[in-house]
Parts: sequence; C-alpha cells; structure tokens
Amino acid sequence: MAQNTDLKLREQLIYSIFPRNYTTQGGFKAIEADLPRIKALGTNIIWLMPMYPVGEKNRKGALGSPYAIQDYRKINPELGTKADFVALTEAIHAQGMRVIIDIVYNHTSPDSKLLADHPDWFFRKADGSLGNRVADWSDIIDLDYANHELWDYQIETLKQWADYVDGFRCDVAPLVPLDFWLTARKALAAYKPGLIWLAESNDPVFLKQVRDNGFEDLSDSELYQAFDMVYDYDVLDDLHATAAGERTLGEFARILMKQDVTFPKNYVKMRFLENHDVPRAASYLKDPQTLQNWLAFNLFEKGSALIYAGEEFGNDHLPSLFDADPVPLAGPLNLTATIQRVASIKHNQLFVQGAYTVTALNDQVMRIQYQLGDKLAQGYFALRPFEGEIACDLPDGQYVNQLTGTDVTVTQQQLTLANAPVILIQ
Repeated sequence: MAQNTDLKLREQLIYSIFPRNYTTQGGFKAIEADLPRIKALGTNIIWLMPMYPVGEKNRKGALGSPYAIQDYRKINPELGTKADFVALTEAIHAQGMRVIIDIVYNHTSPDSKLLADHPDWFFRKADGSLGNRVADWSDIIDLDYANHELWDYQIETLKQWADYVDGFRCDVAPLVPLDFWLTARKALAAYKPGLIWLAESNDPVFLKQVRDNGFEDLSDSELYQAFDMVYDYDVLDDLHATAAGERTLGEFARILMKQDVTFPKNYVKMRFLENHDVPRAASYLKDPQTLQNWLAFNLFEKGSALIYAGEEFGNDHLPSLFDADPVPLAGPLNLTATIQRVASIKHNQLFVQGAYTVTALNDQVMRIQYQLGDKLAQGYFALRPFEGEIACDLPDGQYVNQLTGTDVTVTQQQLTLANAPVILIQ
C-alpha cells in the first residue's frame, strides 16, 4: 500500500475547478483572480480538471469533453498559454495552497497525438477497430498498457507536469493496471517527493459489470496500494438513498463504519456531496437547512473533503462537460461560513489520528465522534429535520458550538438540537 501517505490529508479541503467554465471569462486568469476567495474558503488543495487540448473527432457538444484529450503534453489554448498555466500554479503556491491536475490515462481522443505517433499503443476490438473495453464512450478510445513503451511515455509526461504541480487526480484509475500506478508512483517519488495521488474509483455496480465482462477493474483496497486518497463512490449510492429517505440513518451509519475496517488503517477517503460527474447537492437536498446540515456532516467525516466550484453558493445546475456553461460565483445560498468553520476545526491532530465513530441517534440525527487520548470531539447533524432533546454522553456542563461560538448546555446527558449542526470539543 501507499506506506508514505501523509495522514494530514484527512484535514485537507480540496476545491475542484473546471477551468473552461470558471465564470463567464473562463481560463487560467479567471481562476488566478479568484484565488484569495478560494483560499479564504479554507481550501488547501486546488484540483484543476483537464487543461489539455480537446479532440475534435467524435466531439460531444460544441466544445467537447476535457476528458477526450488530444495531447497530454500541451495546454488547451482556450484556457491560456503555458506561461499563464505556470503563473497560475505559482500564484496558488503563493497563497499557501497546493495544486493537483487531472491525469486521464485510460483513454485519449480518437484524433490524439499518441494515436498518430503510436497506433500500436491502443486497445483493439476483435475486428481490429479502435474502441473501448468497458463502456460506449463514443468520443474516446482506450489505451493498451500491454505495451511498456506507453508506460515510459506516460511516466515522463507526469514528470514534466510535476515541475509545476503538487500531485495528480487520476481519472478512472481502476481501469489502468495497478502495476503501472505502482511503477509511476515510485518513479515520481524519486523525481519529486511528496506528490499527492488521488484516485477516481468506480462505484460497485460499474465495477462488477466490468469484471463480469472479463476485464480488470481495481477495487478501492487495490487502489490504496498506490494512491493516497480514493473517491467515496463506494457509499455514494447509499448517501443518495439516505438523503431520499430510502435508507435509515442507522443503516447508513453501519455502511460508513464498515469502511473504517475494510480499508487499510491509513486510508484517506475523499468525501463529497457532488462533483462534475454526479448531481449538485442542491438538486437533491432542496431544503436549505437540510443542505447545510448534510454539508457540515460530509465535511466532518473522516477523510479529506471536496467542494466543486459553485457548491458553496447552493447552485443546483450541473455544468455541461461538452459546451460553454459558466459556473457563477453566486447563487441562492451562501454556505461559505459553514465550509470555513468545519475546515478550520479539522486542522487538529484529533481528526488525523483519532478513533472515529458514526452513530445514528435516531432516524433524524447522526453523530460523528473522534477520540484521541483525553481529547474528544462530537458533531451532531440533523440529516432530516429535527428539533428537540438528543442524547449526549458528554459530562453535564457548558460547551461551545464550534460552528457558531454559541453556548450549548448538556443536562442529564442530553442537549437541545435546533435543526442546525452542533460540534463540541472537550
């Protein structure tokens, strides 16, 4: 496994940006202008979605998917120049943040430079035609890692970008051989120590379909051998079902606690309510207070946390991957304070190494607890509307809600919850 994973990633906030759709201006300069606000949100790591030239053949929409890449070593001129990209990375570092970029190594566009230069590096179907192993993705063609010259090229590409960035978010990482990722990580560790490796995992239904069709698809546990962080897709369907009232809080708590004994001791999950591939949280959590409660709960879970640009404003529209669809830096809500406070609270060793427990106190309220020595933190979250007394096993007395600075009284092992998050630290 990734023995040198820094557990402080569990206290990190990641901010995901789709450069082409970042405000009506878009591009690297639009992002650079907004860095102070992004930093003030509590962000530690900025994840830039793909910034490479987009293929034209079989393009979806007017602009094409940024994941249908034409050249891994170039910059999409729609976003700016290479100098603009380097300036952005330097500005991110000047703000005290790190930056990771998307690495899309399962496939390229059908008119990619690699296909033109190395047609033997690509997957072929039984009839010899190009295509995909596991899905009908019409705007991309799969690579074939049986050719180790491809490995050398991909690793050299990583080194070129590592001169400017601090790590990689690896798209559909389970469809690329584990031995490649292990080899790449070892090579990059020698080239630039301390890089961050984040894997996009596959949800259980997709993973089983791929394996049943005779292809390889890495589990989360396998991914942890090479990666520091792995997506939370293993429980996302359960999260959605719980939010929709189709799963009890007790069952959801059991599922979350199973993660804590399934994965390696130093596992780091990247928690999220939304990303560029799944619905915006505000589209399925319609009540503003319930949305805030779920967001605070999600941020407080064990692991790093992801905010997809625009989420902090309660936007419910998921930007198109294929057309111009600017993300406004405004919206019906302002969840900035909640994000800031939870991000600040989690910068504590308690949340890095503390014993972690998730408990459903009833079918409305979930509690998350961390304990390290004599230090104890408890968060209470009404994932369904709740006002009233709730069980609390802290000693009777006065406490401060770390989210609001207001006093909370514990009496006879109960506290009053007014349908808003409460975080107490003893």
